[in-house]
This record gives sequence, structure tokens and C-alpha cells, in this order.
Amino acid sequence: MSWSEILTALALVLVIEGMLPFISPMSYRRMVMEITRLSDNYIRNLGLVVMFAGLLLLYFVRG
Repeated sequence: MSWSEILTALALVLVIEGMLPFISPMSYRRMVMEITRLSDNYIRNLGLVVMFAGLLLLYFVRG
């Protein structure tokens, strides 16, 4: 894997992450307020699930 591929993936993550606050700032603000009410353990577990889903998707795509 080259640095070009890594930077491309990072750029895509930034584009996708920026879409919701750009399209609907009020919904984004509400979502962030809801996230602050979740426990650290719940957020950590959710992050773990998302990482595994990303790895699984990467495995199938790059297979």
C-alpha cells in the first residue's frame, strides 16, 4: 500500500465526514449533543464495531 492510497482514503473520509454538517448543520448539532450523553464504554464499543465493519469491507473490496 502506497502513501498515495492512504492519503486518498483519508481524503475520502474527510469528505464523507464533512457532508452532514454541510448539508444539515442543525441535525449535526443535535447528533453531537446526543453523542455527549452516551457513556464512554458505549462509544468505545461502537468505535470497535465500526472499525471491524470497515476492515471487513476492506477485505471484501481489496480481497
